[in-house]
Amino acid sequence: MHKQSGQPGRIPTKTLIVPCRELSVGVAFSWLRAGWNDFRQAPLVSLAYGFFVFLVSMAVAWLAWWLGGFVLLIGALSGFVFVAPMLAFGLYSVSRQLCEGKKPGIGHTIEAIKRPFGSAMVYTLVLLVVFLLWARAGMMVQVFFPYGQDPEWGHIISFLLIGSAVGSIFAGVSFAASVFSLPMLANREVDVITAVISSTNAVLRNKPAMIIWALLIMTLTMIGFLTAGLGLIVIIPWLAYATWHGYRDALDVSEWPRLTPGGQA
Repeated sequence: MHKQSGQPGRIPTKTLIVPCRELSVGVAFSWLRAGWNDFRQAPLVSLAYGFFVFLVSMAVAWLAWWLGGFVLLIGALSGFVFVAPMLAFGLYSVSRQLCEGKKPGIGHTIEAIKRPFGSAMVYTLVLLVVFLLWARAGMMVQVFFPYGQDPEWGHIISFLLIGSAVGSIFAGVSFAASVFSLPMLANREVDVITAVISSTNAVLRNKPAMIIWALLIMTLTMIGFLTAGLGLIVIIPWLAYATWHGYRDALDVSEWPRLTPGGQA
């Protein structure tokens, strides 16, 4: 005989999917506008965090080039899409503080991410597994790389196309799982599984809007790379704030308690 949900020995059931809203196709552009507004309201915190991301990115790029040259560097840059959401995790609290009418500071930002730190580390482990799988797939793609002193451009382009096709599969999974889950983990009392499932559900139910958002993220990130990483100093905080506003538009989290009291989130 099954126990009733209120009896000892059984955890009360709760849905694993946070309700999502229907998004208009071009809503991502409004997220960018809102994110830029947040950047302007907290320029010092944003630039400091962006500079930190720039230093980490350049260190990883240099290490990849030193260890494996062009091929490993391309793999590391491709893998950036898996770790970038975690690099921006601390920035979600900046937008949250602005939503609450507070003035963000570096100290407050660090303090705000302490409580969800455990969940963030669990998700980091998940992303690490995905990244390692992509790294293994990238090693398999290397067989298509045209070795030699003067490889033809056609061979190089073919290699890049094959690598991009393989990477897009992993990037798509990572994007769907993280785009709304990380802001939710930074804001609500929620477990990683619920956050990931809810994010994926919202993405699948709003495919046109989310495809545009993914393309905007890729375009801005590419601009950051083409500026030798300097553009990431501005782009990463901007995208993080925009993602926060996207999370607020996409998910109805009113039934989940806030990590800390006060403010609308």
